[in-house]
Amino acid sequence: MSTTQTSKIEIIKAATTKINEVDFENLSFGSVFTDHLFECDFKNGEWQKPVIKPYAPFLLDPSTRVFHYGQAIFEGMKAYKDEDDAIWLFRPDENYKRFNKSAVRMAMQEVPEDIFMSGLKELLQLDEAWIKRGKGNSMYIRPFMIATGTGVIANPSDDYKFMIILSPVSAYYAGEVKVLIAEHYSRAANGGIGAAKAAGNYAAQFYPTSLANKQGFQQVIWTDDATHTKLEEAGTMNVFFRINDTLFTAPVSERILDGVTRKTLIELAKSEGINVDVRPVLVSELVEASKNGTLKEIFGAGTAAVVSPISGFSYQDVYYELPKNENSMALQLKDKLTNIQNKLAEDTFGWTVKV
Repeated sequence: MSTTQTSKIEIIKAATTKINEVDFENLSFGSVFTDHLFECDFKNGEWQKPVIKPYAPFLLDPSTRVFHYGQAIFEGMKAYKDEDDAIWLFRPDENYKRFNKSAVRMAMQEVPEDIFMSGLKELLQLDEAWIKRGKGNSMYIRPFMIATGTGVIANPSDDYKFMIILSPVSAYYAGEVKVLIAEHYSRAANGGIGAAKAAGNYAAQFYPTSLANKQGFQQVIWTDDATHTKLEEAGTMNVFFRINDTLFTAPVSERILDGVTRKTLIELAKSEGINVDVRPVLVSELVEASKNGTLKEIFGAGTAAVVSPISGFSYQDVYYELPKNENSMALQLKDKLTNIQNKLAEDTFGWTVKV
């Protein structure tokens, strides 16, 4: 193990690498991690010196605030390697801004941009051998922050730990996805934390999703908490509906996450001349469109899968099968987006950032 010093980050290199133990042809999403992690603590009212060190468990006091009051946030990003072995990020500024938006909503300390970006880039460069070339291959990036102050008094923590871990991933295929439209459970409520990438948002989804799984559905399309008449998100993803040749998606709000893939697909669709209508979409509209044959596609949008086509949905115990679509708008947009991300097509939008 060796220690080096950059101007701002201490780097402690792992004595050995785990890379030769990894089967990159058969990666299970988010289960394999690289040799190093980035860490920076907020203590005594200021950010401490950042460090990159070998990936390993760490100890926390049983009274650490994150365990008791749930101050925990995260982001999901990806890095890509082009044919010249250059490393590229995709719209990292959007993830950084949303991370701090989440921090503010959860009464946590905001992370300075220099710590976030320099730590991320230095970590990617150190573990660059783990990023494989080729469309479908990428490095999933998980920045996260937890409250590390101790004591069980119900107050925001004074101390925080910001970390970044890396996980190599290959093409993500969810298979055929059938969804259940929520009639009772909600992902988020007005005035709540639905627009933040707070860990608790995802924990709250597990139980109703498990109920849907027992009925043979892979995911839930969440509806608004007040009336359960407006379609909001699909599982952990933003959701789009293609009726005839128009794409519909709900506007972001206190309940709906401002997804980076979502906003990218909207811009990309518009640039391709596709009509996009951002407005509340009613369950009744979806059912009617399915009945009259105008509903062509439903798909989720997020970092992991980019686009996840949905084959059918159930509402009030009636299942509606979507037509097989040879001219899939979802897959066309996914192909255009992933070509930009992998530097296989020109980035006319200025979305990609070289590390």
